Amino acid sequence: MGNTMSAVGTEQPYAILPVGTRVDVRDRFLGSWSKGFEVAEVLEGGYLLRRLSDGSILPTPFEKEDVREERRRQGLWWY
Repeated sequence: MGNTMSAVGTEQPYAILPVGTRVDVRDRFLGSWSKGFEVAEVLEGGYLLRRLSDGSILPTPFEKEDVREERRRQGLWWY
């Protein structure tokens, strides 16, 4: 029988998000996701992000694991 599980310790591949993509960012302390950012620059292993509210580029790069394409809720009256 073949093993269908991936090997433990293998690195998870991440798709590169192009500049201008709206993203959610994982809070480094709480682990929750925050909205209102976009990719300003793609770096080796991560991203520089722009805050949409004021256009500021955040000074600290974010790792790929802490950035995901923006998720919008659909069908809810408050979104």
